[in-house]
Amino acid sequence: MGTTGKKENEGREPLIAVGILQEQTVIRFSLLSGYTLNGKPFPTGDYCVKAGAEGVMFQGEQYPELTFEPENMNLDSFELKEVIIGLHFHWERREDQRFQGALKFIAEEKGITAINIVALEDYLKSVISSEMSATSSVELLKAHAVISRSWLLAQMEKNKVIEAGYQTSFVSPTEIIRWYDREEHARYDVCADDHCQRYQGITRQTTGLVNKVIEATRGEVITYQHAICDARFSKCCGGAMERFGNVWEPIDHPYLQGKADWTEGAAFPDLTQEEQADEWIRSAPPAYCNTQDATILRQVLNDYDRETADFYRWKVVYTQEEL
Repeated sequence: MGTTGKKENEGREPLIAVGILQEQTVIRFSLLSGYTLNGKPFPTGDYCVKAGAEGVMFQGEQYPELTFEPENMNLDSFELKEVIIGLHFHWERREDQRFQGALKFIAEEKGITAINIVALEDYLKSVISSEMSATSSVELLKAHAVISRSWLLAQMEKNKVIEAGYQTSFVSPTEIIRWYDREEHARYDVCADDHCQRYQGITRQTTGLVNKVIEATRGEVITYQHAICDARFSKCCGGAMERFGNVWEPIDHPYLQGKADWTEGAAFPDLTQEEQADEWIRSAPPAYCNTQDATILRQVLNDYDRETADFYRWKVVYTQEEL
C-alpha cells in the first residue's frame, strides 16, 4: 500500500494560510496578546475592518491587505467574531473562535477575507479536534493526524505545480485538475470548513492528549511510490468507498479504490448494476460508520455532529408537488 515516514523539520515547519471568513462586509476581531502592525507594536483590544472602495478599511485608512504579526507564532492568539461553521450543513451556525498565529485581511471581489497564518503542527491540533472529538482514542487521533497532514501537504504540492504551470511554458494550466471549487480560495492554502478540513482554531483543543498525539506523529506522512498520498477521508459513509478518479480528479491512485467500507473480504456488490445498487441502498450492510452506539458516537464526534442520527442510512420524502 504505502509507507509512513518522518520528514525532518529542523526548524522549517511550514506555515499554512487558512481562510476563516470569506468575503464579508465587516469583520470584528480581538487581539488577545502581543501583535505588530507594519513593524510597530499594536495594543490588545477589540477592532473591526470593513470593505472599502479600494481595499480593507481599518481605523480610517485603506489597505490592499493588512497583516497583524504575532510576537510568538505558537503562543499569541486572536479571536474572530461570528465565524460561520458547518456551511450548508444541518448544524450551520456562527460562533466566536480563537486562533494562534498571524491574522491577515485581504480584499476580494465581494468583500474582505480573514486568513489565519499558522504553523503546520498547530493547525493539525485544531483539525483533529474539529473534524473528530478531542476525546477520541489515542490511535484514532494518531491516524487522523497522519492522514490530515498527508492530505494537506499533497494539496500544497499540487498548488506548487499549478503555479509553476502558470509561470512557465513547461506545464499547461489546462492540463492540471484541481479539486472541486478550488478556485474559490486561490489566495490561501485551505479553507476552514468541510470543503477542505475543519479547522476551528484553539476553540476545541480541549485535551492534553491532542498535543501528545501531534508530538508523537510530528512530521509523519503516508507515501506511495515516494510521493505523499492524497489521503481523502470521511467519517460518514454509505458503506462503500468510491474510486478516487470517479469523484475527485481523473487520476487512478491504487491506494484509493472502490471497495466495501468494512473489513477485507467483506461482500461488495456491483453497484453499477441497478438491482444490486437498489438492494444495497435499501438495506444496512455492515460498515465502519453503521453504528447507533451512543457511547462510541459521544467519544468520536463533537456535539454539533450528533444533532442528527443520520450517519448511514436515511430517508427524505417529497410530494409530487414539491418535486
